[in-house]
Amino acid sequence: MRTLKALVYAWISERYMHGCSNYNTLEVRKGCRSKGQGRTVFEKNDIPHARGKVFFWPWEAVKFVREYGFPVVIKPNVSGYSRGSYFPINSYRELYHALFWVKAWWPVTIVEQYLKGSNYRVLATGDGLISVIQRYPPFVTGNGSDTISVLIDKENQVRKEMRLHPTIFPISKTDQVDRHLAKQNLALGSIPADGERVELFHRVALAPGGVVETIDQSSIPDENKRLFFHVVRLFGANVLGIDVIFEKGIEIPYTEQKCIFIEVNSRPYIKMHYHPRYGEVEDFSDSLAELDNIEIPDQDIF
Repeated sequence: MRTLKALVYAWISERYMHGCSNYNTLEVRKGCRSKGQGRTVFEKNDIPHARGKVFFWPWEAVKFVREYGFPVVIKPNVSGYSRGSYFPINSYRELYHALFWVKAWWPVTIVEQYLKGSNYRVLATGDGLISVIQRYPPFVTGNGSDTISVLIDKENQVRKEMRLHPTIFPISKTDQVDRHLAKQNLALGSIPADGERVELFHRVALAPGGVVETIDQSSIPDENKRLFFHVVRLFGANVLGIDVIFEKGIEIPYTEQKCIFIEVNSRPYIKMHYHPRYGEVEDFSDSLAELDNIEIPDQDIF
């Protein structure tokens, strides 16, 4: 039976996890599998998080919105790489669309209030930071003369020269991009002003062309660092990828701004920390070497 479980887990890892790290025990991974589990831990331990609800029937999400209003996030209770997530949702039409399609990913779903701010992935152990990155949806910056289409081509050339692919993807000129631009009264043929940033998609996921920037750890207040360490210890993990949004930025203490912890990842995708579009390429091989030396029982089964 163990051999069968190992074979199944190896297939899942290859098919869906794309080589994500594997430094935690089976017990820890089981405790982090769903976003609902993370919410429960956050609630019990007063970790800042968004008001939300885990639901099966779609009208529960509608009731939540009627009580707390827009904007909100709709996402599967179990998923990765932002698959099946919809945000920010600002109208009932967008809500109904999200409720229909999210069920294709997972039957149990989460609705949460949405916080507009800076999105970070914090790679941390119980007593130290390994790497911190800020994540951005795909965007281009205008120069006052080129169309958005040309700016996308130029951005993709930069990514090619930086050898970011296949971790960071080129930006594709898809129907999704067309629709997102249309919401801003723009099109691929539009010419943005010099310095104007044009967002091309709503999610920070890598597949649609999202990018990352390394954050200097010395700029992060001790209060925030201690909170990250505390979260890792709450889950009993060796390392976690913590997804968190700060309204004003991670450089400001969380006690002085709105801040929400979104979820924790027991098998964080460390490769993206090695391929920043902005900021310095970090060397945290020593930290990973320490993790490699930990004897982890049941590491090969799900």
